[in-house]
Amino acid sequence: MVAPAETILEIRDLRTHFELEDGVVRAVDGVDLDIRRGEVVAVVGESGCGKSVMARSALRLVDRPGRIVGGEVRVRTDTGWADVLTADGRTVRSIRGARVAMVFQEPMTSMSPMHTLGDQIAEAILLHEPVTKAEARARTVELLGRVGIPAPERRAGEYPFQMSGGMLQRAMIAMALSCGPELLIADEPTTALDVTTQAQILDLLRSLQRDTGMALMLITHDLGVAAQLADRVAVMYLGAVVEHGDLADVFRRPRHPYTKALLRSVPRLGARPRERLRPVRGMVPPPYRRPDGCPFHPRCEEFMAGRCDVTVPPPVTGPEAGRAVRCLLYEETRA
Repeated sequence: MVAPAETILEIRDLRTHFELEDGVVRAVDGVDLDIRRGEVVAVVGESGCGKSVMARSALRLVDRPGRIVGGEVRVRTDTGWADVLTADGRTVRSIRGARVAMVFQEPMTSMSPMHTLGDQIAEAILLHEPVTKAEARARTVELLGRVGIPAPERRAGEYPFQMSGGMLQRAMIAMALSCGPELLIADEPTTALDVTTQAQILDLLRSLQRDTGMALMLITHDLGVAAQLADRVAVMYLGAVVEHGDLADVFRRPRHPYTKALLRSVPRLGARPRERLRPVRGMVPPPYRRPDGCPFHPRCEEFMAGRCDVTVPPPVTGPEAGRAVRCLLYEETRA
């Protein structure tokens, strides 16, 4: 058995740009991230910070006019490491689904309305496993039952538009798990679901991750969801990871001003009557007006004129293992 601490995904200086008529949008701008076997890593941040594009780039699923312009995405395979960004098409297809699977943000638009659920899940199994159509069908029914879909034999013959959003999200999870991936990327898995269904989906992900021992990259803007599931957290802003570390360390002792602002904006028990929430100051800047220096400085409550608006902060490691932050406030700590 492989040690749980073994790294299965390495992302180094990943950069994805969208070249549009009005200019270049640097959606992902130098992301570094590792994921180890059996752990849950939450990637958090406001909408528009590049979380979903980063995840799609890791599987080389960026549509035009997007283009991956640099970096490495290395996945551990049976024969060694493979760089998804430079590998041939056959290698990439063998990694998608079998090694790394993804649950997309919108299940209603991620499945074909022209094919039944059973056919779509069985197609993924037949692509990666040496099984017959009958065996693939039987596994499909088993998977649908495993994710809590009632009457899986009947549901396998139904079309996506015949199912509710919660049931379709479960079917997407079943498809992602069909080939036993080592890493599951869940992109906002509770978007557009009611509160009760959200809790059920999160419980399902937690139980499946524990039962199978797979790693989970959870992309969310909900810090409460991250607190429930994650072992480590990576905070993204404008395409870069500005802080990452163990969940308890980051949430109890946040270092980056953006992380502090996100945590202050979360409702908390025990608040005084009529106490107002403190939202993050300002808005995420337009993609064509990226600030010079630290990208967060126009919204930062600890802004230092002449430094933050000029210098791009490098990552600074902290005393805790695996802890890093991109902020000029901690340059002296690094020195």
